Amino acid sequence: MTVNIKKCTLEELNILQEISIETFKDTFKEQNSPENLKSYIENAFNSNQLELELSNSFSQFFFIYSNNEVAGYLKVNTDDAQSEEMGDKTLEIERIYIRGEFQKLGLGKYLTSKAMEIATELNKKKIWLGVWEKNENAIAFYKKLGFIQTGTHSFYMGDEEQIDLIMLKTLK
Repeated sequence: MTVNIKKCTLEELNILQEISIETFKDTFKEQNSPENLKSYIENAFNSNQLELELSNSFSQFFFIYSNNEVAGYLKVNTDDAQSEEMGDKTLEIERIYIRGEFQKLGLGKYLTSKAMEIATELNKKKIWLGVWEKNENAIAFYKKLGFIQTGTHSFYMGDEEQIDLIMLKTLK
């Protein structure tokens, strides 16, 4: 298996939108109402919103390729782009998603390593993320990588308030 990670550009907005919607639906459709899922997707992954995020100098998107196929993506934020006030010495992993057929191949580790590499390059001391309290596979994955829960925050799926665990890792 050949793995490559490449920064996503504005010219690839349609691919980003497609993979964002696909992976989000696949991950959360079983535990959420169709109405709330649709509402969230329409707000978070519309072309204008993704263009704004891609244009933000404090956010970066990366595609991960497995054998030249887009297998998933990563979004990281620093400074004012972070979804929570965590200070200027932190980097947030806001999104890390792998397409269903590419899961269990270790690609999530590659993307997490990429986030840590960026954090190190930017002299960040910590890396953090929010993960839905009911996403047990993701929580176990992050714990295995050395993240620890430090708090919680609210996440809205349509009109339903859900709880995300805040997980943090101090970089060496």
